[in-house]
This record gives sequence, structure tokens and C-alpha cells, in this order.
Amino acid sequence: MTDGKGAEEIADWWRTAIIDMEPGRIAIRGRPIEELIGNLGFVEMIWLTVMGRVPAAGEARLLEAALVAAVDHGPQAPSIAAARMAVTCGVGLNNAMASAVNMLGDVHGGAGEQAVALYSDIAARSAEGGGLEAATVSALTEWRATHGRFVPGFGHRFHKPTDPRAPRLLALVDEAAVAGAVSGRFAAIGRAVEAALAAEKGRPVPMNIDGATAVIFAELGCPPPLARGLFCLSRSVGILAHAWEQMQQGGRNKGPTPPAYRWTYDGPGV
Repeated sequence: MTDGKGAEEIADWWRTAIIDMEPGRIAIRGRPIEELIGNLGFVEMIWLTVMGRVPAAGEARLLEAALVAAVDHGPQAPSIAAARMAVTCGVGLNNAMASAVNMLGDVHGGAGEQAVALYSDIAARSAEGGGLEAATVSALTEWRATHGRFVPGFGHRFHKPTDPRAPRLLALVDEAAVAGAVSGRFAAIGRAVEAALAAEKGRPVPMNIDGATAVIFAELGCPPPLARGLFCLSRSVGILAHAWEQMQQGGRNKGPTPPAYRWTYDGPGV
């Protein structure tokens, strides 16, 4: 029964340019899956599936570097802690991973997306004339007026003075720009933000992992929301590793702190 609907109308309920499939045949972005298996790396497959094209070698190397750099940041990261706590509650790996990924929002996990948006704004302002320095200052002023004093992608509460991942990522972007794989425009923008913040504060405010991966994502042409999705993809590896490790270690109902530690009560009767 079709309730009066034709087969074409039913088929158009979902529309996708990502995958075509019928019994005995699977094609991703028009490419038979059997031709991709063994010939395309996972990072290239990510780009093909999400962006619709196989990246050039230099682009794939940068994307892989960004994904590798953001894999893990230890159990003090709320998402990782959540995955480990979820496992001690007896849930499976998929549940633990979902619990953790769902915590990657604007505050924890969103700085890369925000940095790409900031860089893109600076790029647009710079293209209108007036120079990169002036565009950076005006974009920072508007960003703070809209979002508050926090500038995403710069400074780090744990890694002082410098997040060790950022210089390495920027060096790879510089190499790729020299080779012509990317323009290098967003690396210059990221450094302009870093310089503007240092001038304001009177001390260095180095780029962190979010600022550096945002440079890469912007150089590769990622829209800001996709940058967060790629970060979630990267961090899922660390989440999986910690959830699996906790599963091997055992433990039941572990909360954020050991049992001997209590919270601060400030309600009635204090």
C-alpha cells in the first residue's frame, strides 16, 4: 500500500548526494565502495564523505594532523570524565561515548568552531580594505561586544606558557602553504589575533589547540559548524580509549570525586 503516493514521491522522502545503494552495490559520492576500500585512507574517506571530494595529499596531511592533535586531553576534560563515569555505571561503550560527545557544546568543545567564525570575520573585513591589523582589531572588538571577553583559541588554563600542540600544527600549515596546498591566509590571521591580544595584555597570549586546528579547518574551507563536528570526531577516539580502559579497570558508580570528598553545602541551616 502506498496511500496514493507514487514510488518516486516515497523515494524522495530522504534525499542525499552522499550514498547510493541497492542490493549488491554501494557507492559513496559516486565511487564504488570496493574501489575505495584499500585505496583511500580514513582521513581521505572522511573528507570525501563530508565535503564531497577526495582531498589533495597536502590537505589530507593537514586534516590528519588536526584530528591527531585533538584526540585526548585526559580525564580532567569533562567529556572524558563523563565517559569513564558512565562505564562505571555499567553501560556499554556506545552509551559511554554518546554521554561524552553530548557534552561537547559551546563551552567544552566549541572553541574551534568559534575561532573559525572569528577568523572568517577577520578575513571578510580584511578583504574590504584597511589591512589585516585593523580588521583584526575591529573583529575582536565586535566579538567581545557580542560574546564577552573570552577570545576562542587563545591562552590555556593548563598549558602555560604554550600549548605544545599549536606550534607544531602551525608549522605544518606553513609547510603546506609553501607547497601550495593551502593559501596560508588563515595562519596569518591567527597570528594577527595572537599579536593583537599580546599588545592588549602586555604579555603573550599564545594560540592553543582550538586556535591552531581552527586555522587548519579554515584553510581547508570548513564552515564553522563543521569544525566542531570534526573536533567531535577526533575526540571520540580519546573517549573510546578512556571508556575501554575504564571497562578493563572495573569500578562501580564512580562520581566526579572519591567518596571521602564532599561538596560544599550552602543551603538552609548553614
